[in-house]
Amino acid sequence: MDQTAKLDLPYIMPSQAQKHVTHNEALRLLDGLVQMSVLDRDLPDPPVSPANGNLYLVAAGGSGAWAGWDAGIAYYVDGAWQRLAPRPGWRAWVEDEGKLIVFDGSGWQVLGGIPESGAEIQNAALVGVGTTADAANPFSAKVNKALWTALYAAEGGNGDLFYTMNKEAPGGDVGFLMQSAFVTRALMGLFGTDDWRLSVSPDGSTFHDAISADGDSGRVLLPGNGKFLGYLDYDQYIAADAWTKVAINDTDYNDQGVFDAGTGRFTAPAAGLYYFGAAIGWKQNNTNVPAAAKAKLVRNGAVDLTAPLVAPSLSAIATDGSEAVLHLNAMAQLAAGDTVELQQIFSDLDGYVPQTVTRFWGSWVA
Repeated sequence: MDQTAKLDLPYIMPSQAQKHVTHNEALRLLDGLVQMSVLDRDLPDPPVSPANGNLYLVAAGGSGAWAGWDAGIAYYVDGAWQRLAPRPGWRAWVEDEGKLIVFDGSGWQVLGGIPESGAEIQNAALVGVGTTADAANPFSAKVNKALWTALYAAEGGNGDLFYTMNKEAPGGDVGFLMQSAFVTRALMGLFGTDDWRLSVSPDGSTFHDAISADGDSGRVLLPGNGKFLGYLDYDQYIAADAWTKVAINDTDYNDQGVFDAGTGRFTAPAAGLYYFGAAIGWKQNNTNVPAAAKAKLVRNGAVDLTAPLVAPSLSAIATDGSEAVLHLNAMAQLAAGDTVELQQIFSDLDGYVPQTVTRFWGSWVA
């Protein structure tokens, strides 16, 4: 072997004549390799007037004296260009950029910075952008803006952009957490099922579903909006000529607990516009046929929310309570805490509010 293994420096051989020539050649190479500093790494062609000792990293498409030297080191010494073929681990300072780069066996990469264009990052354990990543957050970024854009067709892409998040099984979670001062205030994604939902929280611990979508049917629910459907589970007696609250005492649906079956009243959970409806019936008491049946919605137990709706003749109505005689529909602007109830009256003679058809319902609109 007449050269060193790593830097190809020439050995002085036994009984060699002109040993100083070999020694000077080794010194010349060391002068270029040790504390390597290249002037530029963007030039494919040699400069016109290089100075002795100048070093360049040859850019792609090297020509002239640099032809075939792409990614190699061009060393101008003693009036001629000499190629230094890089090996993995070589480092060089790029003077015009103020960057330290390292050769990884296939290309030069910025040391301790962002890899050069086209470089691959595979199986990185931690990535921190503007902050320090850790085991709990292996990818962390502290920035004011972030941009994802599609690779255009003219650049080799198809112009589309999809952001994919995946969980292992339906029972797991995948989604976005939106925080204020690192306290989670909103969740959006698939949590515990494959149904999509958006939940909000006042404190980061108690969450309320605002919107959900069934994964099988696409049906959208608004569980955060107060709504109810109430009914009677018995025939309620009402004396003649006295406005009486219909004692709706059970519900088929009561989201957010807005209807109190104990009092027969809806309570607005927040200020807003609400929609109400009711179906009112009549069931005969003995042979009594009231002159009319009336119904209305009442706010806070005292203020008529609607004008009374009147069924002036009950003689054509089935006496067993199997037919509705009135249908109320109304919209109202309510304050938080306002109550709404259904009231009914029979004129001249008494009767029953039948469980068979009597219903009261409502929901938040806006």
